[in-house]
Amino acid sequence: MAIADSLDLTATQALEIFESIPRVRERLAALCRVGLGYIALGQPATTLSGGEAQRVKLARELARKATGRTLYVLDEPTTGLHFSDIELLTVALSGLRDAGNTVVIVEHNLDVVACADWVIDLGPEGGERGGDLVAQGTPEEVSRAEGSHTATYLRPVLESALGTPVPRSRPKAARAR
Repeated sequence: MAIADSLDLTATQALEIFESIPRVRERLAALCRVGLGYIALGQPATTLSGGEAQRVKLARELARKATGRTLYVLDEPTTGLHFSDIELLTVALSGLRDAGNTVVIVEHNLDVVACADWVIDLGPEGGERGGDLVAQGTPEEVSRAEGSHTATYLRPVLESALGTPVPRSRPKAARAR
């Protein structure tokens, strides 16, 4: 196969072809694990969305030997992703966390928020009417916070995932500037 032909392959296609080359396989598998299997190998970096660029960096980290002492900060990594790709990304991020790393995500996708260990809800609105700490805690605790717009939308996501209503007991909410 010519180099030009391989650059036209998606990461998923290339993974099948280069399966027998460990260093290449690891990097391509990492791209697929973060939902970027559709990216062409020769695609210019300038054509990637911000979320795709972050996930390329994340894939590079996933392909490295883990130390368990890394802080990852991601800003809206699910932007533009299909639901199945969001699930792949969530699994990859959970793997980083389970390896002892810290993962901080600024995210509005409630399926991702529902998987978090700890949620910090800022608001109550955006811009001049935002910036206050509305609630913090586990997703279940935040889903019960009075005055939280996030709680209103997070509660049904959690109830669907848990298959049971989330009790509406007193939340751990805080107000600070």
